[in-house]
Amino acid sequence: MDVDTRLLRYFAAVAEEGHLTRAAQRLYVSQPALTKQIRQLEAQLGVQLFTRSRSGMALTEPGRALAAGVPGLLAGWDEVLRDTRGAAARAERVLRVGFLASAANELTPRIIAAFTRRRPGWRVDMRQGSWSEPTAGLRDGDVDVALLRLPFPGQEELRVEVLLTEPRCVVLPSSHPLAARDEIAFQELWDEPVVAPVPETGQWRDYWLGTEERVGHPARIGAVTENPDEWLTAVANGYGIALAPESAARFYPRPGITYRPLTGISPSQVGVVRPAAAEADPVVRDFVSSCRECVTGEEP
Repeated sequence: MDVDTRLLRYFAAVAEEGHLTRAAQRLYVSQPALTKQIRQLEAQLGVQLFTRSRSGMALTEPGRALAAGVPGLLAGWDEVLRDTRGAAARAERVLRVGFLASAANELTPRIIAAFTRRRPGWRVDMRQGSWSEPTAGLRDGDVDVALLRLPFPGQEELRVEVLLTEPRCVVLPSSHPLAARDEIAFQELWDEPVVAPVPETGQWRDYWLGTEERVGHPARIGAVTENPDEWLTAVANGYGIALAPESAARFYPRPGITYRPLTGISPSQVGVVRPAAAEADPVVRDFVSSCRECVTGEEP
């Protein structure tokens, strides 16, 4: 019997979390979609894997047997998949770099130039991810290393090195009453509808809603988007305000949009991120060294 590894990943997440909602947030999928996948796996195997109750999902005896073997199976498959994709990229002398939005801002082309000096004949393939997957492909092995906004779900399982820190600002429709202000206190925006990433991104979404600084004042969602174009269009159309890194004003200017400095909110960070196993990869190490060089201005 052939079983899709995606179903096994979903099963493992529910088994570990013991709760569908938490597992769905971890996997960046909706709860109904996750429920459907678990039922599909049970139908394929012909066994009941969980008993369901209001308090959560408890493994049955067959479920416990499957849960004991799945992590090792998935880890082995992930390693094979990474090695296969990595070998293909290495054969073509390509380093796959995932990123979201503006990546490392103005540092990005300097990082690539520094890397190609270290690795003549190599090419950097920049792969932009959607906001529904804040690791930009790193989680699934689609890229070798990534330039990401911190924090993001699963960050503690990866190697993260902060490259830059910048203030967060607010993005407003130009017709908004506060758009003429030189500076805005975040507390003044608590009752405004917000243009948000998809709910499944969990921690990453909470950060860009300013949840921690709201001190229990819940965000009111005006629209949900998955990429910068959708995000800016939603703000321009008046569906809500949004939080953004200060550099967004340079990278995403457009008619109908106004960026304003914020007080009362923590800054944003960009990091170079890679799996722990990539520490042994000399090509990835050269890319990370190139990032350090461009931050410090000195070649290590």
